[in-house]
Amino acid sequence: MATAVIIKHPNSGMIKIGYYGFSWTYLFFGWFVPLFRGELGVAALHMLFSIITLGIWQFIVAFLYNRQYMTRMFLSGWVLADSEGNNEMAAQRLGVVLPKRGRK
Repeated sequence: MATAVIIKHPNSGMIKIGYYGFSWTYLFFGWFVPLFRGELGVAALHMLFSIITLGIWQFIVAFLYNRQYMTRMFLSGWVLADSEGNNEMAAQRLGVVLPKRGRK
């Protein structure tokens, strides 16, 4: 089951809720999930793969989608902005390294 974590874009100050773990939403709604999240290219690719594989793609990607989405968010500048414990758990599950918090 997916777990929510708050993410923030440091330049714009915009805040979103990201998820990690199994995506029930993707399992049931497939390529509509990236479409509704504004990832048109990803949605088109997922639709194509779902058609070619007769829906098997949708089952497999349900295990991967949230991690892929969060990775794309991190690459575009978003950072974890939840409580310290939630950030650590999300970073561990997503395989990212949190910046050290200390004095310079």
